Amino acid sequence: MSRRGTRCFCGLVSSLLVLGSLGCGGQDAKAPLPKANLTPQTASAESADEASREASALAVQLQADEANANSPAAEPENLYPEVLISTSLGDMRVRLNAKDAPQTVRNFLIDYVDRGFYDETIVHYVDSGFMIAAGGYDRDFKVKAERTAIRHEGKASAKNLRGTLAMVRHAEYIHSATSQFLINLADNPSLDYQELSDGGEEARDPASYGYCVFGQVVEGLDVLDRIGSTPVTDKAEFPRTPTTPVVIRKITRVR
Repeated sequence: MSRRGTRCFCGLVSSLLVLGSLGCGGQDAKAPLPKANLTPQTASAESADEASREASALAVQLQADEANANSPAAEPENLYPEVLISTSLGDMRVRLNAKDAPQTVRNFLIDYVDRGFYDETIVHYVDSGFMIAAGGYDRDFKVKAERTAIRHEGKASAKNLRGTLAMVRHAEYIHSATSQFLINLADNPSLDYQELSDGGEEARDPASYGYCVFGQVVEGLDVLDRIGSTPVTDKAEFPRTPTTPVVIRKITRVR
């Protein structure tokens, strides 16, 4: 494993995380009463009541059909939503991949982006030529209260290439990603899910599961490079943190 790969798998934790109606007895509940038991007057009233019930049922059904047609749940699912990451050094547009990492994208959007969690947070780690990390700390380097960890969705086909976003997780615990994410400044195969030739899953090193890729910068790579080249310093528990804070002002859905 390369020097950067070793450093990532062994030191990423401390650097990034610091961590219809039914009848009774089988009979039809809507079965009409025998006509022989009805006088002409009651038969007429019964007929009117039946017509009224049918009209009401039709109205309810039409309302339900209209509601379903207008419901977001009835719309085709957007497997590639996009967000805008607005930072103090510029904006980056990111296309997410909910086809390959559905739970990861849902976590990112619903649990964090839509709640404004990332507003006024910082890029707390920068390793030029390797990656940047963000999504866990406010301007005062105070950890934000993340939500429940999600299941790791890393796979061999999703590579940590330049400009891709991946979830930060605890190196020793596979299913530990919450809010923090990294953006690759270069192609980083050492962060990929590693296939095993012998298929021996039980003996796998947790590090071999890699870091789950769930998005790609489609606009603003120059901004990414600007962040990646910012001067850094070691500050208490935060090694390689930007000397001048790089602030994520907001992350918003744009598509």
